[in-house]
Amino acid sequence: MKKLIIFGQGLYTEIAHQYFTDDSEYEVVCFTKDDDYIDSNTYLGLPMVEFSKIQDSYPPDQFDMHIAVSYTELNHLRERIFHEAKKKGYNLPSYISSKCNILTKYPIGENCFIFEDNTIQPFVKIEDNVILWSGNHIGHHSVIKSHNFISSHVVVSGQCTVESNCFIGVNSTIGHEVIIGSETLVGAGSTITKNTEPGSVYVPAKSVKLERKSNTFKL
Repeated sequence: MKKLIIFGQGLYTEIAHQYFTDDSEYEVVCFTKDDDYIDSNTYLGLPMVEFSKIQDSYPPDQFDMHIAVSYTELNHLRERIFHEAKKKGYNLPSYISSKCNILTKYPIGENCFIFEDNTIQPFVKIEDNVILWSGNHIGHHSVIKSHNFISSHVVVSGQCTVESNCFIGVNSTIGHEVIIGSETLVGAGSTITKNTEPGSVYVPAKSVKLERKSNTFKL
């Protein structure tokens, strides 16, 4: 099996570790983090190694690395580490679930993480360092640019473009031929039918609490 280093610590890192272990050609051999944030020399029963020294013990000609950092700082943190790992010479493989439908013939970019039940239609382009949580629909001829995070059960309609460093919340819908500007934050349940400006924030109307009690309804 191929040998893999995972950068990170926390819930998402634990998830990445399990998916790579259970559903990939990789064996996870150690973890790494920025030096100042290491508080133990082991994690999940494996070595935790300082990122500044990782290449000394786990050289890039023998080990690959995956950056398991979520959407912190609108994905800029994951982007920064991505570029630093590339400078060290590491190959950054993507995880693509065996339980998703990849219908595009374009290759998926580096350091992507595509969970189960995603449908990626023909002619879709997914660039580097993109996370697609479970159950999304990415419509035909759409482009998901680098360093994005798309939560679960999002619909991206056909011929859309999601520019870099965006966050798209759970159950959001992006209409046909819409461009999501860079660093757009789309809140859970939003519906976007027009292009967004870079750095903009969209949230849907909140649910309204009725004065009636639930047991007064005939269900």
